Amino acid sequence: MSKNFEELFSKLSTLKMKKVAVAVAQDEPVLEAVMAAKKKGIADAILVGNKEMIKEVAKKIDMDLSGFEIIDEPNNKKAALKAVECVSSGKADMVMKGLVDTATFLRSVLDKEIGLRSGKLMSHVGVFEIEGIDRLIFMTDAAFNIEPDLKAKVDIINSAVKVAHGCGIKTPKVAPICAVEVVNPDMQATLDAAALSKMNDRGQIKGCIVDGPLAFDNALSLEAARHKNISGEVAGQADVFVLPNIEAANVMYKCLTLTSKSKNGGILMGAAAPVILTSRSDSFETKVNSIALAALAAETAR
Repeated sequence: MSKNFEELFSKLSTLKMKKVAVAVAQDEPVLEAVMAAKKKGIADAILVGNKEMIKEVAKKIDMDLSGFEIIDEPNNKKAALKAVECVSSGKADMVMKGLVDTATFLRSVLDKEIGLRSGKLMSHVGVFEIEGIDRLIFMTDAAFNIEPDLKAKVDIINSAVKVAHGCGIKTPKVAPICAVEVVNPDMQATLDAAALSKMNDRGQIKGCIVDGPLAFDNALSLEAARHKNISGEVAGQADVFVLPNIEAANVMYKCLTLTSKSKNGGILMGAAAPVILTSRSDSFETKVNSIALAALAAETAR
């Protein structure tokens, strides 16, 4: 079981190197991350975009392009589609957003002819290595689903569990997070949490242990769980934190990013292949970590 990103990198070094197709690759931070990922043995890349601009950016960051395949496509919409097609055709294992707006990129991912539709709900999985915490923390969904219902939460859990499996956690402990740790008929999140736990008990959600509702403190900390007399296999030991809606998840994600000593990465799951949808505000390290997570998810799917 990997407890930090360095252990994930070590795990990847023992596997066949994956390949990421970058949509509109003429982006300095993205090319820096791609270059670092290849040096670390995480992933090779196909660079799709304006070839002359890619060369200009590469020269600026002292990047040797001789080992990378470049597909010249100056039009951003067409470049995004070609990057996605690299994955759907089997040339690449995952796709990464470059210097293209998110809406255009996702339309390409969901294109009916060459896209990566799977019939499943797409959701974001953030992974954190936090100083003082003895394990990786998987958090969902901070970026994609606004107000997921029970059915959506099942898909969200399944996607997060796949990422955890890729990171070497055989049976992830999943906590549906609520404001309280008891079922309250006036709080829909607690009703969903109880239903998800029972669905897991009956084998409707597999490959993990689900128990909730749990508040964030007694899902994360054994001391907090014991103080509140909360027992169970997940209490104080959760790996996967399923936040009730995008507001709670997004605030938690950004709070951890900005106020804790942590490293993180994130990917979109639910498509036919992992999708790397990093923000321009994400650090270089976060982009490299996200490529690593996508490579592990691709290996698990394979």
